[in-house]
Amino acid sequence: MNSPINDVSDTAFWIAYHRALETAREDALFKDPWAAALAGERGLRISEEMPTSGIVAWTVALRTRIIDEYLACAIESGIDTVLSLGAGLDARPYRLKLPASLQWIEADYAHVVEYKESVLRDAVPACRLERVKIDLADTPKRQALLECVNARAQSVLILTEGVVPYLANEAVASLADGLRSMNRARYWVLDYFSQLALEFRRRRRVERAMANAPFKFAPGDWFAFFKDHGWAVKQIRYFPDEAQRLGRPMPLPPLARGIMRISRLWMPAARREAFRTFGGYALLEPSTGRCT
Repeated sequence: MNSPINDVSDTAFWIAYHRALETAREDALFKDPWAAALAGERGLRISEEMPTSGIVAWTVALRTRIIDEYLACAIESGIDTVLSLGAGLDARPYRLKLPASLQWIEADYAHVVEYKESVLRDAVPACRLERVKIDLADTPKRQALLECVNARAQSVLILTEGVVPYLANEAVASLADGLRSMNRARYWVLDYFSQLALEFRRRRRVERAMANAPFKFAPGDWFAFFKDHGWAVKQIRYFPDEAQRLGRPMPLPPLARGIMRISRLWMPAARREAFRTFGGYALLEPSTGRCT
C-alpha cells in the first residue's frame, strides 16, 4: 500500500488532527483551539488513509492528558524551563495555563517551525516561547543546543513526545547521554512501548502504512536501557490504567470488546499484566549512578 506519510515530520499533522477531534468532543480530556488549523487538510487526509486511526485517536487523547498533568506537577515543583525536542505541532505554550516566567523552547526541523509560526502568527503564548530550527539527528548541533539551554536554566524538563520510537537504539542512547550531561535536567518525559506492543504493531497493517516513518527503537528491556544511560523511572502511566481513570475505554467493536472481557477470565495473570502495561508515558529523572 502507498503510505500517506512521507516522513516522520508528517506524523505531526496526523497527531494534531486527532487533538482537534478530541477538542470537538463534549467529554474532551483537553481543549486545543489551535489543533484544527495546525492539522489542516493534510492531517485529515493522513488520518483517513491510516488503518488504525481510531486507536491512535484514543492514545493521543490519553497521552496528551498524561503529559499535561506531568507538566503541571513539574512546574509546581519548580522547573523554570521546558525543552521540547521534536516539538512538531504541539500548542501547549498557548493552550495551557503557564507561569509567564516559564521559558519554553521548541526544537524541530526548519520547515516544521516555519509552518507552525505561519499558522500561529497571531496567537499569543502564555509563557516565554522560543523556537529553534534544527535537525536533531545532527549530534554536534543538538549537543550545542543542550549546553546552551543548560547554561541558561535552573531546572529543566525535557519533553520528547512521539520522538523516541522513531529513533534507532544507538540514536536514543546518544540522546539519553546528551540529556544526562545536562546538570540542570530534572525530568524527561517520553513514550513507553513494551516488546508485546512492538510485536503486535509489526503484525498489523500500520507498519506497512508507516513504511516511511517506522518505529525503530526496540531495546528489549526498556527500563534497563535507560538505567544504563543514567535515567531512573520516577513515574509511568499506562494507557489502560489512564483510560479507566478518565472514563475513556479503548474504542473496540462490541464483538472484540466482548471477546476481551471473556478472555480475561482465563488469561494467566502475567498475560493480563502484559496487556495492561503495553504502552504509556514515562517521567524519568537522573539516577544517582549508571549501570555498567
